[in-house]
Amino acid sequence: MRTLRALGAAGAAALLTASAATASTAATAAPSPPPAPRPQLTDAAVDKAVARLDATVTDMMRRTGVPGVAVAVVHDDEVVHLKGFGLRRTGASAAVDPDTVFQIASLSKPVSSTVVAGTLTDPDAWDRHTALPGFSLKDPWVTGHVTTADLFSHRSGLPDHAGDLLEDLGYDQSYILDHLRLEPLTPFRASYAYTNFGFTAAAEAVARAKGTSWQKLADDTLFKPAGMTDTSTEFSAFADSPDRAATHVKNPDGTWSPRYVRDPDAQAPAGGVSSTARDMSRWLRLQLAGGTLDGKRIIPADTLARTHVPAVVSQPPATPTARTGFYGLGWNVSYDDAGRLRLSHSGAFELGANTNVTMLPLEQLGIVVLTNGAPVGLADAVALDFFDFAEHGRATADWLALAGSLYAQMDAAGRSPTDYAHPPAGAKPARDSAAYTGTYDNPFYGRATVTAGDDGTLTLALGPKPLRFPLTHYDGDTFSFVTTGENAVGRTGVTFADGTLRVEYLDADHLGTFTRQ
Repeated sequence: MRTLRALGAAGAAALLTASAATASTAATAAPSPPPAPRPQLTDAAVDKAVARLDATVTDMMRRTGVPGVAVAVVHDDEVVHLKGFGLRRTGASAAVDPDTVFQIASLSKPVSSTVVAGTLTDPDAWDRHTALPGFSLKDPWVTGHVTTADLFSHRSGLPDHAGDLLEDLGYDQSYILDHLRLEPLTPFRASYAYTNFGFTAAAEAVARAKGTSWQKLADDTLFKPAGMTDTSTEFSAFADSPDRAATHVKNPDGTWSPRYVRDPDAQAPAGGVSSTARDMSRWLRLQLAGGTLDGKRIIPADTLARTHVPAVVSQPPATPTARTGFYGLGWNVSYDDAGRLRLSHSGAFELGANTNVTMLPLEQLGIVVLTNGAPVGLADAVALDFFDFAEHGRATADWLALAGSLYAQMDAAGRSPTDYAHPPAGAKPARDSAAYTGTYDNPFYGRATVTAGDDGTLTLALGPKPLRFPLTHYDGDTFSFVTTGENAVGRTGVTFADGTLRVEYLDADHLGTFTRQ
C-alpha cells in the first residue's frame, strides 16, 4: 500500500521565511512571536467550492475512467456535501451512494489514531513504552524504548514498508510482526520510513493491553459512539456488505475491471478499515470539533490534539524556499502560507482503491474522497482542487495530472532496471534443471522450493500457501518471474549461485537470499 506523501504532506516555507526575516532584525529589538493565524475563508467561498465539486468529480472520472467515487465535505460542523458518483462495479448497474462501503486503505491510519486517542488518559501516554508480548526489533535498546508514538509516526527505524512483502506472500499478522526483529534499523527517532506493520504492532499492543481485539476496541471507542454504523476494521464486514464498491484496476486498453480482491486483515489498523462517505463525514465532524460529536464527548480533546502535532520530518525541503512536510500520529501534518495547520492522509491499494482526507481545522473545513480504482491521483486531486477553489477561487495547478504523475513515478521506481522479458544477445544457457531444484531456506521469508516439470521448466514456490511462480530463463543462472500482490513490481530476477538463490525484489533490505538445504 503506497501513500502519496509528496502531496499529502504540505510544507511550512512561509513560516521558515518569516523566522529568517525576524532573525535579521534581532540586533536592534527582541523579536516578538508572529500573531496566531486567523480564519480566512468566507462561507461564500466555501459554498462556491462545494458548488463546483460535482463537475470536478465528473470531469476527473471522465479523464481517468475510475468507476466509482463518494465525497463528503464538512464545514462548521455541518455536512455540506455528501454524494456518490458512478458504479460500484463495472459491468453492473448498481450506483455508488453515500452509504456504499469502500476500502479506505491507509486512510485507516488517522482513523486508528483516533481510536487510540480515545483509549488514553493523557497526551503523555502516547510516549509510554508499549509492546505486544514477544515483539522485538533488531536493536534490544530500541525494543525496550519504542513507544506508541514512535510507531504511529514511522520513526522507529524500521525500513520503508517493512513486512509488506511477507503479507503479499500470504503470511499472517503474527508471523509478520514476529519477523520485524530481523529488519535492519536506521537511527531511532531520527529517521522516517512509512511502515504499515510497525503501526499495526503498536495498535495491536494497545488493544492487547485493554484485554480486547482491535476490532472491538475500534467499535467500542469510536465506531459505535460516533454512529459510524457501516465502518469496520475486518475484511469480512466489507466482503459481506451488499452495498460495497468492488476494487478495480486499469487494463492495458484503458478500461477498468474488478480483477483482484484485497484482504488487508494482517495490517487492519494501518490499512484494513472499510467505511462510507456518510460515516466518514461523522468522523470528519468529530476531528474538526476536537473529539465531540452532536454535543457528546467521544474522544478526549488533549489526546486527540496530540495526533495533529508534528512528530518527525517526513519530507525535508528540497530547496531553501521549499516547504517541509511532517508526520504526526497517523496524519500528514503541514502549515500553509498563512500559518494554518493542514492535516491530510492518502490511501492507496494498487489492487484497486484510492482515498484522501484533507482538513483545515482553523477553517472548520474538511473533505474526504473515496474511490474504487487503483491510484491514478483522482482522490488526491479532488481534495486539492476543492481547497484551491475555496482559498483562491481557482485551480492553481492541474492537480490530476500532477497527482497521477507522482503515482506513476512511484510505480516505476519499484521496477527492476533489468528488462527480463528480453534476454541479452549471446545469453548463456542454463544448466541442467537438477542444478537448481531443491529446498532453500531464509530466516525472514521462510522456505522456497524449486521444482522442475517434465519439460525441465522450473517453478519457484514461496510463502506458506505456497504461491507458485513459473521461472523464465534470462541468462546463465539468472531467471525471472512475474510478481503478484499489492506490491507487485512486474518481472523480477532470481539468481542461483553457490547453493543459494537470490530473489531480487525481496532483497531491498538484504534479506532476499535463500540457502539450499
